[in-house]
Amino acid sequence: MNAESTDTYALGRSDAETRRLILQHRIYGPITRRFFEAAGIGAGMSVLDIGSGAGDVALLLAELVGPRGRVVGVDMNPAILETARARAASAGFANVTFIAGEAGDVVGDTRFDAVAGRYVLMYLPDPAALLRRLATLLRPGGIVAFHETDMNNPPGTFPMTETAAVLERVMVPPAGVPGPDVRIGMKLHRLFQEAGLPPPELRMEVPVGGGPDWPGYDYTVETLKSLAPMMRRMGFDPATLGLDTLADRLRDEVVAAGGVQMLAPIVGAWSRKA
Repeated sequence: MNAESTDTYALGRSDAETRRLILQHRIYGPITRRFFEAAGIGAGMSVLDIGSGAGDVALLLAELVGPRGRVVGVDMNPAILETARARAASAGFANVTFIAGEAGDVVGDTRFDAVAGRYVLMYLPDPAALLRRLATLLRPGGIVAFHETDMNNPPGTFPMTETAAVLERVMVPPAGVPGPDVRIGMKLHRLFQEAGLPPPELRMEVPVGGGPDWPGYDYTVETLKSLAPMMRRMGFDPATLGLDTLADRLRDEVVAAGGVQMLAPIVGAWSRKA
């Protein structure tokens, strides 16, 4: 890892954030699987996973490439990679390795068949530069596939409940506010081309669910908790929302209304190196 690098990850580096990432994959994992399959990632491939975190995307990729393939996961947080390694070992994956470092610092003579990531580009000051760098690690025809959020369509409930309306106001920052680019999804078409890649194929999906067992309520509040330090720096303290009971209140309101909750849309873009 570059000792002079700056950690721009807005949600912090805590055990609670690790648990939130695992819950996130419970919701978004099936969408990401469909996206990677559509992009052409499959059996026998060698794949570089950028921003591996707790390992969810890397383990999904390991399933897709099978025992004849391999996955190398990279993350700048060495501590969370210990969790990723333990989870890979527990699941019996021998085709996954993890290395600590900056995404742009991956070097070596090996060329990959694909490079992939989820919720990575949104944290970078120059995502096109990273895409350009990663393309040099691919074989000709290699796949670049990234899944990123897009809050041009903010999360909420239908019908809109009182608690959901409050959350929508506080969780979606105005355009131009410093921090992760939560509207990057619709910029991927341009960013890929700025990186010298062919225009990407695009796909958007939105997780929607309802009823008392839908995990979106807890995921929303856990995300808010992880964002709390950044939000306080911006002048709002999420503790004023009553975080300990917030998920239950959101759940109760949606269930009472016979409604559903829509989470943030996720946009996938994939292209092949010429």
